[in-house]
Amino acid sequence: MAEKRDYYEVLGVDKNASADEIKKAYRKKAIQYHPDKNPGDKEAEEKFKEAAEAYEVLSDPQKRQRYDQFGFQGVGGAAGYGGAGMNMEDIFAQFGDLFESWGMGGGGGFSSFFGGAGGGSRQRVRRGTDLRVKVRLTLEEIATGVEKKIKVRKLVPCKDCNGTGSADGKEGETCPTCKGAGRVVRQQRGIFGMMQVQSECPTCHGEGKVIKNKCPHCNGEGVVRDEEIITIKIPAGVSGGMQIPVQGKGNAAPHGGVNGDLLVLIEEEEHKDLVREGNDLIYNLLLDMPTAVLGGQVRIPTLGGEAKITITPGTQPGKVLRMRGKGLPIIDQYARQYGTGDLLINVGVYIPEHLDKDEKKLIEKLQDSPNIAPGSADKKNFFRNLFG
Repeated sequence: MAEKRDYYEVLGVDKNASADEIKKAYRKKAIQYHPDKNPGDKEAEEKFKEAAEAYEVLSDPQKRQRYDQFGFQGVGGAAGYGGAGMNMEDIFAQFGDLFESWGMGGGGGFSSFFGGAGGGSRQRVRRGTDLRVKVRLTLEEIATGVEKKIKVRKLVPCKDCNGTGSADGKEGETCPTCKGAGRVVRQQRGIFGMMQVQSECPTCHGEGKVIKNKCPHCNGEGVVRDEEIITIKIPAGVSGGMQIPVQGKGNAAPHGGVNGDLLVLIEEEEHKDLVREGNDLIYNLLLDMPTAVLGGQVRIPTLGGEAKITITPGTQPGKVLRMRGKGLPIIDQYARQYGTGDLLINVGVYIPEHLDKDEKKLIEKLQDSPNIAPGSADKKNFFRNLFG
């Protein structure tokens, strides 16, 4: 199987492209490689599928965000259709209405792919909706990664009917409207002439079957609302606003379909001492005058506990000290760590506002000392350190 291409490259758009630009780019590709324009052309068919897969992800804001952050892994590894497991009917079932709005066939006109109008159509497998939860993390948890157990109220399979929706446990009967095909066909004129257009059956919603003897507990839906404890593994180095998908942990689908996903939105708790800036951490250190002048050792908070650092004599306000590797993990779009940020220490010097008589006398004695009064070079260096 050929290596998957970047979705933006497939559609020929920039990564900052608007939704309208993405839609226009897909329309151009869909018309160019449409099966009616390229009968029997397998290469065109694969490019048609590839464009549909790219559009399926980039046209959905949530999927696009996950793809931008984590790449193909963020949208399920093979993402959406993945080429090999995708067929033409999948595309027209997904984008039939969009094709119709362009005056293109929504699926029924492609009997060479479906084995005849309507007869080869697959029944639709329904998918549960996605859920979104917020998880608040401390910087310590972000630094190491963490496993969280959360209680989620969601749709789960009905225990009384095992998710079938049937009170007697029997499978549904063949839908009288679509005769089990899950789709209905109508004639429509498009830019390529008269076409057969397929759409979802309004009676069975694409499943091809209807439940006659409905389960009284779930009213034939096969799902009920309940609570579930879900374990979420959050990798190190995540940041606030990042969204992590947990596949299959969203709402259950009616009648034994495919579960939706659980989307975990990361929120960061404020640290009492440290401020995050990207993968670096910042600590504002306020020194007393004697330590700034004479030097000494001070304790600095880190995510792994306190650390001692040495202050050199004559340390000026505005100086930035760096503790390498004491920041947060740096991860790529696949959540693989490839480095660690630093802890940056902004040095300030406290100037007392209130002194007693003895303290004032000590300062006054120093006031006329040649080493106390700043020279022109000292002034220049001071403001360079302070403002850069």
